[in-house]
Amino acid sequence: MGERRAPTLLESIALGGASCVFTVNFTHPIETVKTRMQVTGNGLGMVVSNTLKNEGVTSFWKGIVWAWGREGSYASIKLGGYAPVRDALGASGKDAPFYLKFAAGAITGGFGSVVGNPFDVLKTIAQANQGKSVPLTTLVSSMYAEQGISGFYRGVSANIMRACVLNATKMGCYDISKGYVATATGWDRKDVRTSFASATLAGFFMTVTVSPFDRIRTALMNQPTDAKMYNGFADAFTKIVAESGPTSLWRGFIPIWARFAPTATIQLLTIEVLYNLAGLKSI
Repeated sequence: MGERRAPTLLESIALGGASCVFTVNFTHPIETVKTRMQVTGNGLGMVVSNTLKNEGVTSFWKGIVWAWGREGSYASIKLGGYAPVRDALGASGKDAPFYLKFAAGAITGGFGSVVGNPFDVLKTIAQANQGKSVPLTTLVSSMYAEQGISGFYRGVSANIMRACVLNATKMGCYDISKGYVATATGWDRKDVRTSFASATLAGFFMTVTVSPFDRIRTALMNQPTDAKMYNGFADAFTKIVAESGPTSLWRGFIPIWARFAPTATIQLLTIEVLYNLAGLKSI
């Protein structure tokens, strides 16, 4: 069998989107818990028990429609666009500089976050809402009536920074880890065990680097539709640290890690399987 060709940008984005939309159905409840921990300041056990008691088990999937939109836009670009952009930067080889791999992840993550920001805002509001679910049309029309188009891009600066750091860490660490894991174990880079081990490592490092950005992004996006509590990233950072201390930037670390690790693993394993089924070269 000849060597498999690399996927085109559009092929890779399409397969990346499919893997991300599939994955979010399993990880969305963890994201809901994390968002509520960040908004309320309550611990993991209290958030889970209160949500179950007051809203029922289905409330853990609040905002899932917006999550599908986010994964089909932002996540498809950040995951699916990585390999083509990395190759365009000349970083496809196993000995390529790590900073080029990180740069490829940052580029696709940053661009994808701009495209998917409106879905991210609406998803965050829906997840943080602890009352009766707000209909999709009501949420969109209220946001537009009170803040216009700019309302859908609240927190975009924090989201871009978060996405650049997240995707650079995720894809860079995953790509580099595959080389180390394959060398240390003798497994092939396409082996599912190599992908699983590398994705698990990437999930941990993602949590460490992204948690502060995630905390600030949630605060910016969860502002009332008719009010503005923070004037951008720097203002939110300053107020959060002043009110709750620097360690509060890592609030929700456990659910973030609990989400990132399986999310990265399922997404990366799924896209590798899809690449293989399509007869394309793996990441």
